[in-house]
Amino acid sequence: MSLVKLTIKGISYSHTQNGAYALILNEVDGERKLPIVIGAFEAQAIAIAIEEDLKPPRPLTHDLFKTFCDRFAIVVKQVIIHKLVDGVFFSSIICEREGVEEIIDARTSDAISLALRFDAPIFTYKNILDKAGIYLREQEIADQHDEDLDEEDFNDEEENDESINDAIDEFLSIGKQDKSSEFADFSVQELNDMLELAVLNEDYEKAARLRDELSKRNL
Repeated sequence: MSLVKLTIKGISYSHTQNGAYALILNEVDGERKLPIVIGAFEAQAIAIAIEEDLKPPRPLTHDLFKTFCDRFAIVVKQVIIHKLVDGVFFSSIICEREGVEEIIDARTSDAISLALRFDAPIFTYKNILDKAGIYLREQEIADQHDEDLDEEDFNDEEENDESINDAIDEFLSIGKQDKSSEFADFSVQELNDMLELAVLNEDYEKAARLRDELSKRNL
């Protein structure tokens, strides 16, 4: 299977699901974008790596890992998003020490956080991009008319950002109706216990759905 190189477009907050973020990856030699649902903590770690001006007062977990690797001459060479199961992306970190290469399983958000800190490339397989990649019609139209610049074209970037947000919200809402009643039979106390466990297990997507259900109960 052929690998497709990706770059980071940015992070977007979902307007339809509380607490849900989408990391947007661009196809380097194409027009598709790959949205990956991540939690608030992961979004913060990636945002700090993207924005050079954001410097936490103390090292975050991924910063500590980078320092550890530097001290022991471990290099992250690349990250590969290699599997997609039930909307969950699985990734591998390819690293090397003293000429010996190792493959380490990792959450995609953690893998990308480290890739940013090591300036390592990010890849996925073509079949994953075929399955989960999205197109933006507004961006394609703007590309076709880029030679006919006028005053309206200055709004292209803003319109593209809006179209990205719309596509992200649509992506994040896939299956939402099917999941809307999954917690209907649980009490508020049970929901709070499940929320605490989901956060403890770093299952932030489930935690977001539990918070939504609790929010509806409190209306």
